[in-house]
Amino acid sequence: MSLTAEAAGNVAHVLTEALPYIQRFGGKTIVIKYGGNAMVDEELKAGFARDVVLMKLVGINPVVVHGGGPQIGNLLKRLGKQSEFVQGMRVTDAETMDVVEMVLGGLVNKDIVNLINRHGGSAVGLTGKDGDLIRARKLHLTRSNPQAQVSEIIDIGHVGEVESIDASVVDMLVHGNFIPVVAPIGVGADGHSYNINADLVAGKMAEVLKAEKLILLTNTQGLLDKEGSLLTGLTLDKVDALIADGTITGGMLPKIGCALDAVKAGVNSAHIIDGRVPHAVLVELFTDQGVGTLIRRR
Repeated sequence: MSLTAEAAGNVAHVLTEALPYIQRFGGKTIVIKYGGNAMVDEELKAGFARDVVLMKLVGINPVVVHGGGPQIGNLLKRLGKQSEFVQGMRVTDAETMDVVEMVLGGLVNKDIVNLINRHGGSAVGLTGKDGDLIRARKLHLTRSNPQAQVSEIIDIGHVGEVESIDASVVDMLVHGNFIPVVAPIGVGADGHSYNINADLVAGKMAEVLKAEKLILLTNTQGLLDKEGSLLTGLTLDKVDALIADGTITGGMLPKIGCALDAVKAGVNSAHIIDGRVPHAVLVELFTDQGVGTLIRRR
């Protein structure tokens, strides 16, 4: 059945709108933090896989860094182990770290790899242990103790932050026409494994790879002002002002901090986008409107 004139016009409009973006980003690396609803809903998962494959086919180099907190929590619950959080971070003893590695480096990572490959891509799964990719250091949290008038250091176990990234193995895969899929597990100088926030790993990966863009998929529209309207086209100075006046608070602060750090370090732009929107990555990359908050240097 042939398209109506109106439908054909819509298709042509989409393709012509996408063309300059495809030309602009050809050969460039784009780091995508994959998480939230886009990792759970079956239709959104399939759409994400197709988006990534299409990016690679038109000459863009996607690098995927994924989370997996809910999946970790579900398996711990099935094993009869209670999840405990401090300041939003999962307390991770040695036994919990074994589960984290099994879920992130095994179940979740290979599920994403398989999904991309089923949709025509060539994905390869990695953790920070592969090729000495992610060097970690133990993350220490602090909280004030009014009685002692000092800050207490809280030990939450095998939770880390990025000390350094050697992206040689990722670079090799990208130039070998593969799509790297990275689980955010690093190795410390002590040889222990550490669970690292996926946003932080994605941000640092974008810096090291000198990526064109960092895209963070979330379960929100993006960054909203105090009236609930979406903010986009933000400069670094504007974001700093929004933090200072209290517009950016709570759980959005770490994501914004990660995006700011990446842009300050040379990534051309960072995007916080709504992963609940079908094909959110393609819409953000290849249309004039996009589906989230864009942050650029100036």
